Parts: sequence; structure tokens; C-alpha cells
Amino acid sequence: MESPEHQEGRTFVEVISEKYSPENFPYRRGPGMGVVVVPTAAPQGSPMKDRLNLPSVLVLNNCGISRAGDQSEIAAFCSHVMELDLSHNKLQDWHEISKIVSNIPNLEFLNLSSNPLAGMTLEPRCAEAFSRVRRLVLNNTQVSWDTVLLLTREIPELEELFLCLNEYSGVSASSVACPSLRLLHITDNSLQDWAEVRKFGSMFPSLDTLVMANNSLASIQDSKDILQRLFPNLRSINLHNSGLNRWDDIEKLNFFPKLEEVRLQGIPLLQTYTNAERRSLMIAQLPSISLLNGSVVTDSEREDAERFFIRYYLDYPEEELPYRYHCLVNKYGKLEPLAEIDLRPRCHAQVEVHCEEKVEQLNIRLDQTVAELRKQLTTVVQLSTNSMRLYYIDKSSAFGPEEMKYNTRALHSYSIQDGDEILVVPKTK
Repeated sequence: MESPEHQEGRTFVEVISEKYSPENFPYRRGPGMGVVVVPTAAPQGSPMKDRLNLPSVLVLNNCGISRAGDQSEIAAFCSHVMELDLSHNKLQDWHEISKIVSNIPNLEFLNLSSNPLAGMTLEPRCAEAFSRVRRLVLNNTQVSWDTVLLLTREIPELEELFLCLNEYSGVSASSVACPSLRLLHITDNSLQDWAEVRKFGSMFPSLDTLVMANNSLASIQDSKDILQRLFPNLRSINLHNSGLNRWDDIEKLNFFPKLEEVRLQGIPLLQTYTNAERRSLMIAQLPSISLLNGSVVTDSEREDAERFFIRYYLDYPEEELPYRYHCLVNKYGKLEPLAEIDLRPRCHAQVEVHCEEKVEQLNIRLDQTVAELRKQLTTVVQLSTNSMRLYYIDKSSAFGPEEMKYNTRALHSYSIQDGDEILVVPKTK
């Protein structure tokens, strides 16, 4: 049976006391070298008899933390901490979390991922404690969208927000925008309707990067004017594993005025194409994109892709041609199909076999060896394999006959072409 302490979890103060106790760090080290242990006179009954200057980045994930502990201890030890990872703990009371955060005045990064915050209410007076945070991670917390809106209102300089794995199928718009937010990472939710995504534009007018992979988004429904107005600063979008299945949706990505990076893998639209076709067709459809699926689009790759695009649609009826096709025809002209060149190695050749006064036309396999050719020639020249010398004569070469000395050499290595000659010379006894 678990002890009451284990069931209730541990305090933040207990964990840093244990992890950064003087016993674990017996030596003083200079500035910038990590943890610095500074012995001082501690109050009677203090959980730490020696004062610790903790590192500016605290990683306390999966430590069983459920409560803050003595706030004066937090304030004493964490005044310079800038990044705090509390993921995979047992924090389920926003009041306890606010006690920790309010006593870390320089905190800029906070990770609360995988803490059980579903259904927990955040009071506005507690939300004020988060006001200095710039990057906030709430993945897999099932935190309510109302709580998210309260946090974005109370954090005036919030730049990055992570809300993955929270089972959102819809979001409500906020009457107060968060103009500081640059990155919204909201993958692995259930946002299928573009009407929900549209709300991010008005809520986060400075949004630079939108990561929405694994959301089964069905389509992009807004017009050019609306997309330009709602997402004027969007530079990067990730729609991996969405439900997009029309080229019209891809074309609409061109309506984001500053978009230069797109990630679009695993969508139904592209399933029937080869990898090379997918990339070429996407590059041709998106003229302003400089990064596709993490790879730089070079000028030469873009030209090749755009020419491929024109040829791909050559045989389509006029009513099915995409808008981009006409733009590219104006740029390059209506291109002819590429000539089909078979680069597979030749399998046979028609040669002339000369033996003394006799000349025979013979079809030979080029994948066989010289020894196998000798056997084939025995019935043609009426000589045994040991009684003949073979010479290859290249009709297009100025060089003389080349003796075929090595029985194990393959015929294709001679580059034999139709019309070349094989000279058979009987061995003298």
C-alpha cells in the first residue's frame, strides 16, 4: 500500500532540496560552472541548512510534485531561474502552480505538460502570476480553452504557446487579442473545420508560425481577402497528416502574404503520386515558398518543377486545368513532351560472324559470357570451342579487332552494337 506522502505527491521545495542538496554538490565551483553551494546561517528548522544557487534552467520532470511548499524557500533559491520544466508531475491545482511561478520573478519558459489539469479552474488572481512568462507549454494537460484565453490575456509578452494533445475540437474567439504571440503549436487535436482555425488569426494577429499537424483539417475555406487580413504575418505553416484532398486548398496557401515555409506530408491529396511528383507539383503550385517539408527549394529545382507541371497537365481538358498552369505557360510557353529515352542496358545485338570465307548474321545475347558465345558459335562455324579465336570488331571505331580472350567476361562490357562484327579465326595445330 502506498504511503500517504506518495499518494499526495511531493512539494516543489522538497524536490529541489533533494536534487540540489549540498551532499550532492560538495564542491564550490566558479560562476557559469553550474550549481554553486553557498553555506549560510539558515533559520532553525529550514529544510536546507546550506543555501543553494540553483542553475537558471531547472528540469524537474516526473518528480511527483503536486504542491508548492514553503514560498519563502522558493523565492530564496529561484530568484534567477529563467526556465522551469515541471512536466509529468501531479500538479492539478492552479493555485499551487501560481505559488511556484509567482516566486520566480525572472521565469520566461514554463513547461507543465502531462500534468492532470482537466477541469481545473484558473482564477484571474492566480493567472497574474504567469505575467512574465514568454514561452508556455501545456501539452497533454486537457486544460480548458477558457483557461488558455485567460492566460493569453494575463501574459502580455507571451511569444510561444504549445497546446498539443488536448483534444480540442473547437475553440472560442477572444475579445482581447494577444499581439505578442509568434508561435502556436497545436498538433494532435481534433480541429477539422477551418472556421475554428480562422479564429487564431484574430486572436494572434502577429502569428508567424502555425503548427497544426495531425488535426484532420478538411479544407481551407476562406477567400484571398480574408486570409490576407487574418494572417498578415504568417511565415510558416505545418499541415502534416491533415485531411486536405483538393488542389484548390493548396492554391489558397498562396493567399497568405508572407508565407515562405510549408510542411504538407501525409495528406489524402498526395497519396496517389510518387515522391518526386508530389514535391514537383507542390513547388510549382507554391511560387513564394522557399522551404518545403524542411528542404530548401533552389532556383533550379523550382524551374524543373514548373516545367514538369506544364507537361504533367498537357493532356488535360481545358476546363480541368488549374489556374497555375496558365501562369506557367505564360512564363515558359507551351512545352512539348519530353522525349522518352530508354536507358536500360541492351539485351541483344545483331552481328555479322566472319569465319574464313563464311559470313552469317547472328542475334546474340549481351548478358552472356565469352565462353557462352563460343558454345553458340560452334554450330555456326563448325569448330569446337577450343579450336577458335574470337575477335570483336567495332564498326564505328578506328581501332582494329579486339581479341576476346577472357571466357568469363560479359559481352555487354564490349559495348557491342547492331552491325558490329565477330571474327572467328581457327587455331592452327
